[in-house]
Amino acid sequence: MTRKLALSDEILMQVEKPARYIGNEVNSVIKEKDKIDVRFAMCFPDVYEIGMSHLGIQILYSMFNAWEDVWCERVYSPWVDLDKIMREKNIPLFGLESQEPIKDMDFLGITIQYEMCYTNILQVLDLAQIPLLAKDRGEDMPIVIGGGPCSYNPEPIAPFFDLFYIGEGETQYRNLLDVYKENKKSGGSRLEFLQKASQIPGIYVPGFYEEEYKEDGTIQDRKKLYDKAPDTILKEIVMEVSDTHYPMKPVVPFIKVTQDRVVLEIQRGCIRGCRFCQAGQLYRPVRERDVEVLKKYAVEMLKNTGHEEISLSSLSSSDYSQLNELLDFLIHDCNEKHINISLPSLRIDAFSLDVMSKVQDVKKSSLTFAPEAGSQRLRDVINKGLTEEVILKGAALAFEGGWTRVKLYFMLGLPNETEEDILGIGDLSNKIAATFFETVPKDKRVNGKVQIVTSTSFFIPKPFTPFQWARMCTKEEFLEKAYQTKQGIMAQLNQKSIKYNWHEADVSVLEGIFARGDRKVADVILKAYEKGCIFDSWSEYFHNDVWMNCFEKCGVDPAFYTTRERSEDEIFPWDFLDCGVTKEFLLREWKKAMNETVSPNCRSKCQGCGARRFGGGVCFESDNQNQN
Repeated sequence: MTRKLALSDEILMQVEKPARYIGNEVNSVIKEKDKIDVRFAMCFPDVYEIGMSHLGIQILYSMFNAWEDVWCERVYSPWVDLDKIMREKNIPLFGLESQEPIKDMDFLGITIQYEMCYTNILQVLDLAQIPLLAKDRGEDMPIVIGGGPCSYNPEPIAPFFDLFYIGEGETQYRNLLDVYKENKKSGGSRLEFLQKASQIPGIYVPGFYEEEYKEDGTIQDRKKLYDKAPDTILKEIVMEVSDTHYPMKPVVPFIKVTQDRVVLEIQRGCIRGCRFCQAGQLYRPVRERDVEVLKKYAVEMLKNTGHEEISLSSLSSSDYSQLNELLDFLIHDCNEKHINISLPSLRIDAFSLDVMSKVQDVKKSSLTFAPEAGSQRLRDVINKGLTEEVILKGAALAFEGGWTRVKLYFMLGLPNETEEDILGIGDLSNKIAATFFETVPKDKRVNGKVQIVTSTSFFIPKPFTPFQWARMCTKEEFLEKAYQTKQGIMAQLNQKSIKYNWHEADVSVLEGIFARGDRKVADVILKAYEKGCIFDSWSEYFHNDVWMNCFEKCGVDPAFYTTRERSEDEIFPWDFLDCGVTKEFLLREWKKAMNETVSPNCRSKCQGCGARRFGGGVCFESDNQNQN
């Protein structure tokens, strides 16, 4: 097909990084329109460089385009410079592949990876000239569908979506698109399609439900507006991950993006059970990809992209049971071709350091530890399963191996936190610096000294975690904690070797509201967008005063969603979804946290979380596993 760019040369010359908008990259897919039944625009509501680094979209893009009757295109949030021009010149948002308007397509699928992109979802709809509210969309408008981790509490953005896909995309999309085709062929309406879609496992149609509230603002009940709509929606999950579709020819961007490399997903889920971690609960049970399949994927993808780096992706790479075999293969195969191997999410122990010394070249980059809390007591509360002894031993081995830069990640504002825990952050940073001087003789210190970069983020309670009942700190409390941490670090003997960074408190508070919000929050998001809020995850475009003003104007109290602790029997906005992990299990873990009791990981002892019902993965690695 002949492509005409949606933007003139004159406009492309005016914007930063025009390559974000022209498409036609290596491995992008162009199809003939007249041979297609369904056109699907797949959107990541952030700038191109971030969206192009997202594996989930690459998987779905490749899977959809493997079907002859479907053409899937990509769309990202235009950066602020182009946003302004498109509004001035009335240019509708377009797909990168065809350069044609999104509003003329059948579906707009939006992946929702983090809460701070909510106003960007509205930017995409607005620029696409699609009504922002689902109830205002006519028969000629695309079906707007949301997916990704934030769809596990879709309520704050529910009015903007026709439907949500809950869970892993490989299982039901073919079914959904077939229902759409059939409905279109028989002359069915938009409403009839949504009614049929609501009968497909994993599909949630927010327009078919209504929340009823108690006087105190909590939820009394959820009323169904369509009798056949399901009462609960169970997440979709792929149990045989080795057999699923994987993008052998991922799209290769023209410009440098956040992750310019081949990504190899080695497993889904995590055995660890950290109580603050949403992903660790949502993606249970752990399912590993077969090592032979991964070897084949690696060779094929490197050949098809020309990338010079491969990254092994998972929530905890050290827990992949065939990691040694996979690495030996990659080191042998990749070193000949001068390919780098990147290993995020490793636990720092002797095994991991041995692995890293094999894969990192002579110039050792920094090592990352995530103790998350400054004291052992608080690490037990959050079920981190990492002792100070293990951390210091790992640091000593790293320093012996030639590393001189260590990044440490902590959280402030965790449940049960005391001043002692906060000061423990500086104390642990100091002990790691001291370990360097004790371990590495003066004549072996290549750069003379060690650099410890200590970073703190602020704790945000998330749905489907044991901490979904917890209170969250105020902005002032967070800043006070960051100040205490800084003072604690400055009081250390090795303070010159320690650099301290902390996150913005007001952004964290807003993220906390979105994470546990209900539909009342949607009014605030809409109002903030109308007042110009977009790219809220970019500090230079985040305007906290505008947001607070919008809460006030909408009569919504931010503190209701953040600083109150929830009662055990409260109905949460997301309770109608079933992520596989039971509320009873999460409540048990919440009580264990309050008692500072540790739970063993999934491989050591089953905790009876509920994920065993899916019939596979780590739950069945050994059928004689102890069960709670």
